[in-house]
Amino acid sequence: MTYTGFKYNGFHSFKDFGLTIEKREIGNPSKIKRLERVPFSNQQYDFSNIYGGQEFEERTLTYEVNVAWKEKANDFYSYETEFINWLGNVNGKQVLVDDLVPGFYFLAEVVSEINTDFLFYGGKSVIEFTAYPFKIGEHFEGNDIWDDFNFLLDYAQDTKYDVRGSKSITLYNLSATTVVPQIVTTAAMQIKRGNTTYQIPKGSTQSHDFMFYKTKII
Repeated sequence: MTYTGFKYNGFHSFKDFGLTIEKREIGNPSKIKRLERVPFSNQQYDFSNIYGGQEFEERTLTYEVNVAWKEKANDFYSYETEFINWLGNVNGKQVLVDDLVPGFYFLAEVVSEINTDFLFYGGKSVIEFTAYPFKIGEHFEGNDIWDDFNFLLDYAQDTKYDVRGSKSITLYNLSATTVVPQIVTTAAMQIKRGNTTYQIPKGSTQSHDFMFYKTKII
């Protein structure tokens, strides 16, 4: 039997700690609404998208796990300490890869107390991660790895161009939010989008003055 789990902070929950998952909850982020009501009126205005994108709260990942059986009590106490250090001895959000979510990873951190109910013969633990709102793809947009292509969510498009003179291109942002792209060029150039012209220097550039808003494809 193959047990699914998650990899975090360099270790896999089952392969390295023998944890089996009793229950997992991969929550979804809630919207952050910026609402203002007109005084003495029933009219309410939503300013959530004033800067071009909807904000979201962080999401919660919860795993209820069964703890592996240990033969010696002393070993089990050491195991509990190792278990807590694995989850808690990190600074900031780390990559979390869940076996049941192929092609994506989360940026997550255990912020609350690590709940353990360890016994000499086993036990349980409830692990709660606070995570960045969105799942992140393991590959950059424009990859051509056929076996990993998701026909429901991905979009086949080029992201590298050989520009001689001028070139008209179309790029789609299929993520859940506004993206600030990293532009890498071998020479200084201009990018014109709509009525705005952007000066792009040679090398690597990333600026909030040039963003890709979420694309709606019909």
